[in-house]
Amino acid sequence: MKASTLRHGLNLWPPFLFSGIHVAAIAPDYRHAAVELRMRPWNRNYVGTHFGGSLFAMTDPFWMLLALQALGKDYIVWDRAGSIEFVKPGRGTVRAEFALDETILDELRAATAGGEKYLRWFDTDVVDGDGEVVAKIRKQLYVRRKRDKR
Repeated sequence: MKASTLRHGLNLWPPFLFSGIHVAAIAPDYRHAAVELRMRPWNRNYVGTHFGGSLFAMTDPFWMLLALQALGKDYIVWDRAGSIEFVKPGRGTVRAEFALDETILDELRAATAGGEKYLRWFDTDVVDGDGEVVAKIRKQLYVRRKRDKR
């Protein structure tokens, strides 16, 4: 699937569309993505800041999607675990970026070359308009080469 098609689809996906999450960019080679969460009356919590579930949701699928697309059809990739640490109240538009470089892809390929599963943590900061960290997200991916069906 073309990255631009995936980006448009995610922006129309109801959990993102109705929570104010906007996928700003997905690189054509699936090595980078940028996501924004815009403050809306329906995604504010009781004290007027971003709802924590929306902060986590804005980052949820991206490491898996980037790795799955970048590694190709010979790999199984899925999210295994995740956590969030709230650093400061989020207001206005917040942003998260994901960069999957060739070094990481080489690491994933080498670790799974013999068919073993590999678990790897990825860290992402959600930042506000001033570049200050609002939340720290950790996602653990499960990666394995598909076995030959002989």
